[in-house]
Amino acid sequence: MSGLAILVTSVDDEEQALALARTALSARLAACVQIMPIRSCYVWKGEMREETEFLLHMKARGEDYPALAELVRRLHSYETPEILRVDVAEASPDYLDWVMEATRR
Repeated sequence: MSGLAILVTSVDDEEQALALARTALSARLAACVQIMPIRSCYVWKGEMREETEFLLHMKARGEDYPALAELVRRLHSYETPEILRVDVAEASPDYLDWVMEATRR
């Protein structure tokens, strides 16, 4: 196990995506946040929805995931935000070293 986790979430506004990214980076809870525009199709409260959203992949130490998830939960605008943890089974040593250094507090 590499000790690296990725928090995945989505928001409906690019400015909120950037605010989440900046806050996580400033707190050193994420080393990198990728923001991608996406089209989401889902059922919400019995209604079929299709929305433009922004998907965030937040790279973090596994041990920092709970604090990062709480930060996202606190700042997220959705009633039921997507907050998923993806544990990385393997990462290149150089990348893993960089993540660990970027999130050192």
